[in-house]
Amino acid sequence: MISDLNNSLQTALKVISWNITLRCPLKCPHCYSDSGKQDAPDILSLYEARDVLDQIREVGRPVVILSGGEPLMHEGILDIARYGTDIGLKMALGTRGVLIDEKVLTDLIDSGISGIAISLDSADPDIHDKIRGLKGAWNKAVQAIKFSIAKYMNVQINMTIFSPEKSVIDGVVAFGKSLGVRNYQIFIPVPTGRCRQEHYAIFSEYEKLVKEVLVSYPGNDLSLRPTCFPQFRRIADEAGINNPTWGRGCIAGISYCRIYANGDVTPCPYLPVIAGNLRNIRLKDLWTSSEVFTALRDPGLLKGKCGICPYNQVCGGCRARAFSVTTAVQHSCGVLVRPHDITGELCGEDPLCTYNPGKSE
Repeated sequence: MISDLNNSLQTALKVISWNITLRCPLKCPHCYSDSGKQDAPDILSLYEARDVLDQIREVGRPVVILSGGEPLMHEGILDIARYGTDIGLKMALGTRGVLIDEKVLTDLIDSGISGIAISLDSADPDIHDKIRGLKGAWNKAVQAIKFSIAKYMNVQINMTIFSPEKSVIDGVVAFGKSLGVRNYQIFIPVPTGRCRQEHYAIFSEYEKLVKEVLVSYPGNDLSLRPTCFPQFRRIADEAGINNPTWGRGCIAGISYCRIYANGDVTPCPYLPVIAGNLRNIRLKDLWTSSEVFTALRDPGLLKGKCGICPYNQVCGGCRARAFSVTTAVQHSCGVLVRPHDITGELCGEDPLCTYNPGKSE
């Protein structure tokens, strides 16, 4: 297990996901931001976006993932990417791939985008299109992957798993490898935004799936990481699998945060809790002093099973799922909230974890 320092977790900011727009041409049922035709109210101006990048640079050099919605629908995306690159940040893109052609990709490369994550949920075009709500989405995403590989862009495939069937993952990985992709992230559904957990399989089936995946893909010729499922660290430990590149299971507010289109900062995209707004406080101050982040970094505040679990420093439980069972999240789809009881709402046990500390071996 990863050792602690003064009972707190390391807090170097390594990755930022920035929802620069909420506009999107797709209609995905699991969208955490309820993206669509309308943008977020009071979206940051291009001038403010540059200031945000300056604030990020004050903290260090985290990877900045421009996301959405569909980030390519933001008219200033190339300017944002170029400015971030010029001040020394590593700029990346998280996209559905439907708006990428050769010219768009060339422009992204010229702006300094060094890596791109493209959503691909199935090797079957019809299944992917149904999930994404747009006919032809699969073909466009695959074409975007091919363009990116041809231009020597670092490519990652993101896939959301709606049923715990390993064959779905195997199919996407096999297809991706045939295109030259070596990096994959598997997203397990989190009940936030348009997503509701009851729409998907029971959690124990996902745990079995994650174990099968970890055993099948130990990381020799590709990188495959389960996301939004911090229990994978325990599962890997039980299976004798060690990957030093993984880091903690849940990194929300510890080495990762999300910037919303209006400048609000939350621990992660699936945890819609406002820690502060970059129009009012500098990121370096918010990152070090926010009560939200401070609570998430203290394993001693975890409650229920998570509080007594021997894996609570390397796993931590999904804070978004813990928050989702509180009354505070009962708001309009995609709306961010301010916590009323930070430790009570953020530090509860992961309600779907099947592990019983002291009983399971």
